[in-house]
Amino acid sequence: MPSKNDLASGEVVVGRSMIVGKPMALLLMAKGKGGDATVTVTHSRTRDLGAITRTADIIIAAIGRPHFIKAEHIKEGAVVIDVGINRVDDPTSAKGYKLVGDVAYDEVAPKCRAITPVPGGVGPMTIAMLMANTIKACRQA
Repeated sequence: MPSKNDLASGEVVVGRSMIVGKPMALLLMAKGKGGDATVTVTHSRTRDLGAITRTADIIIAAIGRPHFIKAEHIKEGAVVIDVGINRVDDPTSAKGYKLVGDVAYDEVAPKCRAITPVPGGVGPMTIAMLMANTIKACRQA
């Protein structure tokens, strides 16, 4: 396990999927404006995940597990972007379920400078960009 001095602060992506985790890491590392980030990619089997995530200024959670990221994973003042969307049983809901993110929002939010909610966080932007890209693809066809 690396010591705290071996870990660079920066951005940590929690999730290694081809859909979100890897593309997000590549976007953050891209050369130029909006990029040039030092990115650490982690996953559910990363040893001592909390030691790594606690160094991060920005955490992007895309691990696909409800409430996986807890308060002990976050340093004070971090920015947390929750990309996860998970359906969990909720007998009090008319639907019988509710949508939650990969971050335990109520527990983590007090420590954060900024945090995205689920639902209503990155989801609307994801839908808007999917529609924009669909239109772009149609025009190019």
